[in-house]
Amino acid sequence: MSVSALLTPWFQRRCVSFVLVCGSTIALWVDLHLTFGQRKCIHKEHRFQKLQGICMNYHSPSSFADAARIAAQATGITRYLAGGTDVLVQMRAGAVTPDDIIDIKNIAGVHDISRTAEGGFVIGAAVSGAQMGAHADLCAAWPGVVEGIELVGSTQVQGRATLTGNLCNGSPAADSVPGLVAAGAVAQVVNASGTRDVPIEDIPAGPGRANLAKGDVIASITLPTRGAGGGDAYMRFTPRTEMDIAVVGCAISLTVDGDTITSARVALGAVAPTVVLVPTAADAIIGTSLDDAAIDALVAAVTAAAKPISDKRGSAEFRKDVVGVLAKRVAKKAYARAKGEAV
Repeated sequence: MSVSALLTPWFQRRCVSFVLVCGSTIALWVDLHLTFGQRKCIHKEHRFQKLQGICMNYHSPSSFADAARIAAQATGITRYLAGGTDVLVQMRAGAVTPDDIIDIKNIAGVHDISRTAEGGFVIGAAVSGAQMGAHADLCAAWPGVVEGIELVGSTQVQGRATLTGNLCNGSPAADSVPGLVAAGAVAQVVNASGTRDVPIEDIPAGPGRANLAKGDVIASITLPTRGAGGGDAYMRFTPRTEMDIAVVGCAISLTVDGDTITSARVALGAVAPTVVLVPTAADAIIGTSLDDAAIDALVAAVTAAAKPISDKRGSAEFRKDVVGVLAKRVAKKAYARAKGEAV
């Protein structure tokens, strides 16, 4: 009898117990099980007994159309599993107890970073932060986007954390989202009706919420072509340098013609219920060479747009002060990159 044959019934009985006791262990056991060549024996609707005696359905669809169908037909709480760095922690803490877990890691293309015909980048829903940081072309074209995802969690978490998960988790302080918004990225959302493109800034709905309907699943995120004279950057303020949540975050993407900024997008994190795009801040620097007057106008615009709360990480007044300082630094960094200068 093969090792996998011995593991299969044990795995079906014990998998969710490991979730509740050990947090992220489920993802490791799912991957281990599939590695032994028994992909077909994980059916679309395995039912695992949880410690509380409630049944949980585990699904491993082969396409996003199947994933969307399963989600649309589910009657209880549904969670998608890609990296698992949010949902498994939430399960272990008792913050959520899904009735259905839809594991998308085995769908073709979810781990790929590919190029569009125009030269943009398509980032699969299960691409990890570590993969993005190791992709030389992506880092060269969109360093600000990569800077954001590389701030999510520890080195270990980076091996599993994904852009899509960070987006769908709905945190106003998500580090990867401002860079995506500033870049003008779009998400490919699949449901029973087909696939549609949704601008990233339209997806966050509030803390822990996303503007996605029942049966919607994000298959990938597309970054546009980075033409000549483009640059972007992301920075955040945190009390610690690592393993912390942003008190304020700022991302700026811009293009230059000579010394003049011809286009720009400015996004802020942790200063409102969602990551916010600030057109007035972009208008403040477009048509300028980022001189002192333009920077002053940028600072005034982001300060006015910030609507933060006070919490244990910082007061609202402190956040409004910091957002202007960050915007100034990020603009100078993005501008230098656009001009081809080392930063």
